[in-house]
Amino acid sequence: MRRCMRTTLSLDDDVVAALARLQARERRSFKALVNDVLRCGLRQIAAPPPRAKPYRTPAVDLGRCLLSNIDDVADVLAVAEGEAFR
Repeated sequence: MRRCMRTTLSLDDDVVAALARLQARERRSFKALVNDVLRCGLRQIAAPPPRAKPYRTPAVDLGRCLLSNIDDVADVLAVAEGEAFR
């Protein structure tokens, strides 16, 4: 047996208007419509949020390396900043 609870709700004007439009379109009782709308909203609120797609940094082609060997930091700085870096 289904238990029902009687209560009084104060609905905002925009909510009443939206429910009235739904009621006219679907030709259902106000009680059934409010219950279904509340069920739908409660399911949506209780559902876990969708997982965001991880951000991927776009790849950029920087061209070929201008140095034959980047292991020597002094040579790299000499090319990047000139010989006056020392």
